[in-house]
Amino acid sequence: MTIVYKTRTQLVVETLRERILSGELKAGESLRQAALATELNVSRIPVREALLQLEGEGLVVFEAHKGATVTELNAKHVVELFELRAMLEGHLLAASLPRLTSDKLAEASEILGQLDKALGKENAANTWSELNSRYHNCLYSAANRPQTQDLVNTLNKNADRYIRMHLLWAGGISKAGPEHNQLLAFCKTGDVDEAVAVLRHHILSSRDEIKAFLEQREAANN
Repeated sequence: MTIVYKTRTQLVVETLRERILSGELKAGESLRQAALATELNVSRIPVREALLQLEGEGLVVFEAHKGATVTELNAKHVVELFELRAMLEGHLLAASLPRLTSDKLAEASEILGQLDKALGKENAANTWSELNSRYHNCLYSAANRPQTQDLVNTLNKNADRYIRMHLLWAGGISKAGPEHNQLLAFCKTGDVDEAVAVLRHHILSSRDEIKAFLEQREAANN
């Protein structure tokens, strides 16, 4: 068994990221470094470093005279974010699919089985989100485009809070399952155009539903 050593900064990043993604820390909430350092029993340095990393993931923003706050959920942000995902992930899938091995396709199929089992269990949104990322990255794994993959990983970190919200509140899980199966079916037959079309629809339909949900919430709060 391998013991993974994590720095104080990594532990603070993971703790705060999970609180933001779960909704425990609300959009617009101030993140006071001194209070967090005391609560997490660390110095201010790893807290500061963690907040800077979370800023890079789009979960935290630094503002003059306010310090760090949790970023707002924003409908316009969703549109650009998910359109970028659709474009870049489509390119990755098109590059990867002709080189995907039977072992990788079997791995993707196994992950889909785990996704189905994750539904309805405790902490389902967190588990589902992690498996969802693993499934997509498995299909992109043969693309051999590390810079594009790095960009996609960053975009997905930014999108994760919206994706979890979609799963919990907007019925995203029920629609994602059939689309995942359809995507894998086209990957197995090697049909690049159809696979990319399904993937783009999968991402952009999520965009539309999340945008509509946020706009309804914004209207109700005004």
